[in-house]
Amino acid sequence: MIDLYYWTTPNGHKITIFLEETGLPYKIVPVNISKGEQFTPEFLAISPNNRMPAMVDHAPEDGAGPLSIFESGAILEYLADKSGRFLPRAPRQRFDVLQWLYWQMGGLGPMAGQNHHFVQYAPVQIQYAIDRYVNETNRLYSVLNKRLAGRDYIAGDYSIADMACHPWIKLHKNQKQNLEDFPHLARWYALVSERPAVKRAYELADKINTAPVVSEEARAVLFGQTATNLAESK
Repeated sequence: MIDLYYWTTPNGHKITIFLEETGLPYKIVPVNISKGEQFTPEFLAISPNNRMPAMVDHAPEDGAGPLSIFESGAILEYLADKSGRFLPRAPRQRFDVLQWLYWQMGGLGPMAGQNHHFVQYAPVQIQYAIDRYVNETNRLYSVLNKRLAGRDYIAGDYSIADMACHPWIKLHKNQKQNLEDFPHLARWYALVSERPAVKRAYELADKINTAPVVSEEARAVLFGQTATNLAESK
C-alpha cells in the first residue's frame, strides 16, 4: 500500500494520474496547504521541503520497512520502476523520457509556478515580473510544441514525462497562454486529457478540494514562510 500525501496542485496531480493509470493500491492522505498542514512535524518527517506531494511505500522491493520519498519527479521515477510501466529500461528510451521529466521539473513547473504567483496571487501587480514569467512560459510551450510535432506523446510512447507536463499545461488560461498558438501541444493536451485515468485523477481532486479560493490568511501561509518563522513555528 502507498500512502500519498497530497493536495490538489499540479505536482500532486502527476502522482494521482500515475496511480490511476497503473492501479497500484494507494491511500490519499490530504494535506491542506492553505491551512499550513504541510508544516506539521509528521509531514516534514517525510517531506522536509514542505511541498506537495510526498509518499510512503509500505511494501518497497527491498523489504526493509516503509520507504518515504518527496519531490514529484523522484516519486514518478520510483513508481515507474516499481510497477515496470511508463519508463523504459533500455538506456536510450529511458533517458529520452527522463530528460523531459527533468525539463518539466527544472523549467516548465518553476516558470509556470512563478507565472501563477505574479499573475494571480501577488498583492501588487508588478508588470515586469508578469511579463518575465508569462513570456518564459510561452517560450517553454513553444519548446514542447516543437517536440510534439510528429509525435503522439513527448517521448514516443505515453510515459511519466506526459504525466508530469499535463497538469501544468492544464492551467494554460491562468498562465495567459493560448493553446491555439501551439497546435501540436494542443493536440497532445486533448489526447492526454481524454485518458480515463487522467479524468479520474482530476475528478478526485475536485472531491478533495471543495474550496479552492485562496484567502488572505491562506496567502500568508503559502507565500509568507521564511527560515525564521518556520523555526519559530516548530
